[in-house]
Amino acid sequence: MQSTLNLPVIGLDLAKSVFQLHIVDVESGEIQRRQIKRAKLTEFFAKCNRSLVAMEACGSSHYWARTIQALGHEVKLLPAQHVKAFLLRDKTDAMDAQAIWVAAQQPHILPVPVKSERQQACLALHGMRRQMMKMRIMQTNALRGILAEFGIAMPVGHNQLLKMILAEIAEAQEKGHLPADLVICIQEQLKRIDGLQDDIDHIGQRLGAIIREDRQMQAIQQIPGVGDLTASALVAAVGDFCAFKSARQFASWVGLVPRHVGTGGKTQQLGISKRGDTYLRTLLIAGARAVIARSGKSDWIERLLQRRHYNVVVVALANKMARTAWAVLARGMAFDRTRWNPLETVTA
Repeated sequence: MQSTLNLPVIGLDLAKSVFQLHIVDVESGEIQRRQIKRAKLTEFFAKCNRSLVAMEACGSSHYWARTIQALGHEVKLLPAQHVKAFLLRDKTDAMDAQAIWVAAQQPHILPVPVKSERQQACLALHGMRRQMMKMRIMQTNALRGILAEFGIAMPVGHNQLLKMILAEIAEAQEKGHLPADLVICIQEQLKRIDGLQDDIDHIGQRLGAIIREDRQMQAIQQIPGVGDLTASALVAAVGDFCAFKSARQFASWVGLVPRHVGTGGKTQQLGISKRGDTYLRTLLIAGARAVIARSGKSDWIERLLQRRHYNVVVVALANKMARTAWAVLARGMAFDRTRWNPLETVTA
């Protein structure tokens, strides 16, 4: 089988309708810049000799990666922020394809693993759920603002709002503080919020069904602070945890390690890098906050809280959760609560 290092490289700039190719002939050095319409792209690669096709990891890239791989080619998805460094002069489709071609041959740029349809479907459910959550928050905040204009102060929190709003509206209506037309509109808004909540719950049930069919998700669910959302999002976003050499590299990819700034032989550690997937990092930190809030006086957490700020302890625990998830899935180890031990109670 032909080695990937010896394959000709094709830089492919993805688009909606017209795709740009950058091809350099290995023997003659001749440069080809071609535009191909979407309907002809599969046919082109079906007739093309086996090559290394490089693309930016962007919209539709995983679909095209699977399609091109099925035709016998090797595919390399590159992080878009790393490709940008090789873009010369003005930004055009041809220059983008050339930058992709150059970046694909840099050994220090790690490729993005190609996601399966199942992984993308799971992440799509997470994306739709986040959108519905955002819409629900917008609508409940709008209700708070409207009622505040009439002297009705509602508590913070979705559940608290729904628990008290009907009684507050009825009382205000009896006192003549709210017009009837406005009350009808508020009731219609509450129905829309209930509909959004039903949709959010249905997506949660579908994610639960995915977890019941996936052993990797079930394995990391044993880690304290890792629930349905975190387990499904981690496995779907990463796929092959063996792509990371160590637990620290995985935690760095998520953005839970300090940034380093150094010059003249002196290195300084700053706050966490916040690189990688913001959603995954948010889920891990939220899970860590829940563990700390509900764990009581844990020996490991208590000692950290005595030396560091609360938020620093939260991030430290999120980092440990990410490292443990890597160890469980990359090494095939069952989660061992005695080795983890952040919930060991302090003896009096």
